[in-house]
Amino acid sequence: MKLNICIFGMGYVGCANGLALAQHNSVILVDKLQSKVDRFNDGDLPIEDIEGSTFFKKNKLDIKAVNNFDLIKNNIDYFILALPTDFDPNNSSYHTDAIESVLSLIFQKDKNAKVVIKSTVNIGFTSAMREKFQTKNIFFSPEFLREGSAFHDSLHPTRIIIGDRGQSAKEFSNLLLNASHNKTPNVLYMSSESAESVKLFSNAYLAMRVAFFNELDTFCLSKKIDTSDVVKGISMDPRIGMFYNNPSFGYGGYCLPKDSKQLLSSFEEIPQELMNAIVESNNTRKNFLITKILEMSPKIVGIYELSMKSGSDNSRDAAVLDIMDKLSASGIEIIIFDKNINHQSSLGYKTHEDFLIFIEQADLILANRLSEQLKPFKDKIFSRDIFNSDL
Repeated sequence: MKLNICIFGMGYVGCANGLALAQHNSVILVDKLQSKVDRFNDGDLPIEDIEGSTFFKKNKLDIKAVNNFDLIKNNIDYFILALPTDFDPNNSSYHTDAIESVLSLIFQKDKNAKVVIKSTVNIGFTSAMREKFQTKNIFFSPEFLREGSAFHDSLHPTRIIIGDRGQSAKEFSNLLLNASHNKTPNVLYMSSESAESVKLFSNAYLAMRVAFFNELDTFCLSKKIDTSDVVKGISMDPRIGMFYNNPSFGYGGYCLPKDSKQLLSSFEEIPQELMNAIVESNNTRKNFLITKILEMSPKIVGIYELSMKSGSDNSRDAAVLDIMDKLSASGIEIIIFDKNINHQSSLGYKTHEDFLIFIEQADLILANRLSEQLKPFKDKIFSRDIFNSDL
């Protein structure tokens, strides 16, 4: 049966889930940014996702975007919240004001509304919202989407986690299964606190894996050992695997930094060493690379793309941002080439639209991930991208 679904937020999670669910349902996306709404309604996906954009253009879907909740006239079967929850380092928790505001709007309009939270939240948040709004119809269902391939991941979920065991939760899991092109993902029902923990511990583990291979690379650089040989040798063990093992400047992006820090703060007085080490390892890695760069004595350092991953436009909490600031504080001039940024100004540094002028002016180019465009200038490039992969 075709259901009416409303999704708040038009980032990676909102758009990817919206397209997937619109295969068999009627979907309305809500975002306060009119530019996103207009772009979507003109047939252009407002995120960097090649597979999702192609699917959107080739398929006739029952989906549209609006910028105001009041414009929704349909009776909505499920509301999905995919709103940003930035991490506040001052109180070590996520900003959830936007979610609470939307929940107020929803329950003012329909006290029996069924709401699924996809945004990453503090452990215990869902239960608190159930109590605040006096309803059992709010539950948490974490997403595990990768930047640049969010739509593909929404069609091929590795697992479906539902933070509830009621009938509505089972109905929602069936919606996700019907949208999936992978008909065999495991579906797990659990408490909201367990589901919230799954999200944070999953990303903390991935951050730990990135930190591990970065520390391996730091060791090999210091000892003049071939990093690629060592990584290949240990990754052939099937218990470790040939994936997510490519060294980088450090982990960054939407999820890994903030989720690792939030999980660390959630431990409070609970004994732990590893969670703290994950966070500190990332800082140590960046400081090590800064020292290496300073040893080369460049006067002008070029930054080739700010994003953490190939095919992504996301530079949030990218490791190279801290490296840039510390190099600048040491008296080095920083210039940037990135097709995804405003070329008039970015973070207070000079940017270039002309790639060749950028290359000519820089003494050294930092590239978290390499590209074909950089190959002719390898003598100027500093990168720890061993395998040319984000997987």
